[in-house]
Amino acid sequence: MAPRAIVTGAAGLIGQYVVKSASRWAPDRQVHGLTRAELDLTDFVSVERTWQFIKPDIVVHCAALSRTKDCEQDPQLAHRVNVEATAHLTRLCKDIAFIFLSSGEVFDGTRGWYREEDAPNPINFYGKTKLEAEQLVLQNPRHTVVRIVLTAGTSQNGDRSFVEDMCRAAQGGKPVTLYGDEFRCPLPAGAIARAIWELTGKGLPGLYHLGGRERLSRWEIGQALLPWYPELQGRLAEGSARSHTGGSRPADLSLNCEKIQTHLSFRIPGFRSWLKDRVHRGVDLWDYEPVCREA
Repeated sequence: MAPRAIVTGAAGLIGQYVVKSASRWAPDRQVHGLTRAELDLTDFVSVERTWQFIKPDIVVHCAALSRTKDCEQDPQLAHRVNVEATAHLTRLCKDIAFIFLSSGEVFDGTRGWYREEDAPNPINFYGKTKLEAEQLVLQNPRHTVVRIVLTAGTSQNGDRSFVEDMCRAAQGGKPVTLYGDEFRCPLPAGAIARAIWELTGKGLPGLYHLGGRERLSRWEIGQALLPWYPELQGRLAEGSARSHTGGSRPADLSLNCEKIQTHLSFRIPGFRSWLKDRVHRGVDLWDYEPVCREA
């Protein structure tokens, strides 16, 4: 019987890519993608029933309350979804591989190019829940945490990636203000999915960072997307994080990914090089099979 894998958050951006790319990067696995509509992970009785029925050999946990604004507005829900549900899953998966998708938001953003050994210091509630969940996951030496930052791609409902958020605002006639002093290392979801499947295939638990090779400001990211999204023309405006009035946002969440790169068969791309390569090859910008140069 083929090994059975469960992917939570299968309707989310990364979960969707992990499920749909499995036939390419994990063809030997029988993959069960679970959406929030199919299974509420905070309903522990239903979760245990599902686990007993599927009997997974590996779990990739992508589900989360991931928008920082939502976490600040309802911290109780954020803790239940991001921490308590994760803790429950780790207990159910105590004897199998478990991969938890975390976030660079566990850092305060004061320096950038963070390594796995750098001390976390979250400055918003979302980051705090992710750090607490990480600590629970890593108590089991079989389990893995992968920190990511900013993910590009297309989702089922068109409302999960930062690219979709920008385009939706522009199409609604709203200006899109992008901070020139807030830095990220964006990476397409297709590359993240491939990296996750390769990591699980090699059985390498632990803590890893996974982001793009380029450190770009939000403004630079928007400029890089302009040639491919005409609806953004005339809608982008450069701003400063100093004028931000919402919840706390780390200034620089670039991640050093040397550790995970040593285990991958492909070179992790930079965001702008990804865009150029896709156009050069004549393939969709965000499809499920990333064309990356071999490592």
